[in-house]
Parts: sequence; structure tokens; C-alpha cells
Amino acid sequence: MAETATRLLRLLSLLQDQRARTGSELADHLGVTGRTLRHDIARLRELGYPIHAERGSTGGYRLGQGASMPPLLLDDDEAVAVAVAIGVAEEGATGIADIEESTARALAKLTQIMPKRLQRKVKALRTATAVGPAVTGSREPDAPVAAAVLDTIAAAVRDNATLRIDGVQVEPYRLISWQRRWYLVTYDLDDHAWRALPVASAGTVVPGTRRFAPRLLPDDDLVAFVLREIASTGWKVHARITVLAPAPVVVARINPTVGIVEAVDEHTSVLVTGADTLETIAIYVSMLGMDFRLDGPPELVEHVRVLGERYLAAIVRP
Repeated sequence: MAETATRLLRLLSLLQDQRARTGSELADHLGVTGRTLRHDIARLRELGYPIHAERGSTGGYRLGQGASMPPLLLDDDEAVAVAVAIGVAEEGATGIADIEESTARALAKLTQIMPKRLQRKVKALRTATAVGPAVTGSREPDAPVAAAVLDTIAAAVRDNATLRIDGVQVEPYRLISWQRRWYLVTYDLDDHAWRALPVASAGTVVPGTRRFAPRLLPDDDLVAFVLREIASTGWKVHARITVLAPAPVVVARINPTVGIVEAVDEHTSVLVTGADTLETIAIYVSMLGMDFRLDGPPELVEHVRVLGERYLAAIVRP
């Protein structure tokens, strides 16, 4: 039984390179007779794998697109989740070198046997989503979003269709995935303003009632737009930190997700930043490696003071 299962998996692997293979070619690779090969093909078809046979000199067996996900693989929701996750990996968000080619092959194999309805859903999510840059580790809590909500948003982005988010009608333009969080770039039709909405904070997300013609975007780089919005308004704790260094020097030292740098004069700048915890802002400031002045908020000033005393006390003096 184990030998048969192993052979079936090898056969599936041979069929997933998106070209037709002759029966004799497959039998030779597997070291079996033509009769055994035909039996294995029939077994895979019984399990739900869409294996097509083509006659002629260029014919052979190939794995096609099915009406449902084969039971040995994934159910619909799992298949979509894996495909989207692979897409994120393809964009270099994993931190793993030389993974792009492998993820591309994996995605091609999974997509090949997906029904069209799932392919359409995956394409909408991948097309509608951009991935923000990776940052150093933080203590910010995760903000999970239900897959059904992302599906609804991605379909609206694809179709240029309005959404109602907590009763407010918006035009959705782009999903941004950053730091285990999801943000949606929208144009608010009530306030006539561009927003970067944290999707996890939305109570209700439902399809709207009309289509729209896309507007001129607030920035050519919507990831950068979202990161600026987060830095200035999107966190529980915000701070304006005076840095005793020119703005270009500060910009060159920080990750773009840390915050916005404003020039004061040729020797001084202001870093506008934020986070959900005081600890994270303190980490950002310490990583600058530059002199700075911190005027508020009071709780952040106190936290940095305590950290400073702790660091001084940790120094072993001769």
C-alpha cells in the first residue's frame, strides 16, 4: 500500500510540469508496465485529479483543471490561503534567499488544478495586494482578518466596486499587507478624503451599490502612502522626536516603516513616528544612533528615562 501511494505521488509530480507526457515515458520514469500506469491513472481520477489523455504524436497525459479541489490536497479555503501565502513569499517577504523559483513552481502546480472559481478568487487577492517592507522584530500584537473579508475587499478592488465599511461608502483601491496587519487604501465618499484603513478594525465590510471610475491616486507608491498614514495617525502612541542631525542623514538611517522625517534646518530634523506600545518607539529611537530630544508624550518620556537609568546601572565600572 505504501509503495502504491509513493508511486501515485511520483506520478502526480511528473504530471504537474504542464506538458503532456506519453504513457511509455511515464511508465519508464516509474519503472512500471503500461497496464500498471493505466491503473494508477484511473486511481488518481477516482480521487478527483483531472488527468486528461490526448491522442496523436504530440499527445499524452497531462494534469488539467478540475471542478473541485482533489481530496488528497486541500479544501477550497485552504487552497486559496496557501496560494496567497505563496504569492507573498514570491514578493520576497519571507527573508529566505533563493526561494522565488521554488515558490513560483509551487504556485503554478497548485493553480493548475484549481477550479476557475478559485483561480479567480486567488487572482483577485494577489492583484489587489501589495506587501510592505519587512522591519526589525517588534512587540506589536497581530491583527488577523477573516479570509471572507479579504475576499470581499479584493473582489471590490478588482471590479472597481464601492464598499460599505461600518456604514461608510468608500472606493477601495489597494490592500496592503504589512507586519501581520492588513490596510486598505480607500477614498471616503462621505469626507472626500483618502484613507489607509486598518482592516482588522472594521466592524462590517459589505459590497456597495455601484461601480466607480478610478481617481488619481494620492501617491504613485501606495505602500509608502499607507506607511506615512500609519506613522502619523495609525498607532495608539505617537511621538514627534527632534533629532540633532540633518533630515537626509536621518532618512538614510531609518527603515521607511519607522516614520516620516521633516527637516527643521540644516542641522536638525523631526521624526514623526508611532507604535502600539511605548517599548517599540523606544526601540526605534535607540536604533537611530543619533542624539535626540524627546518632549512628549509624558509617558514615553518617562519610559525612556527609566530605560536610560537601567542602561547606566548595567555598566560594569572598573
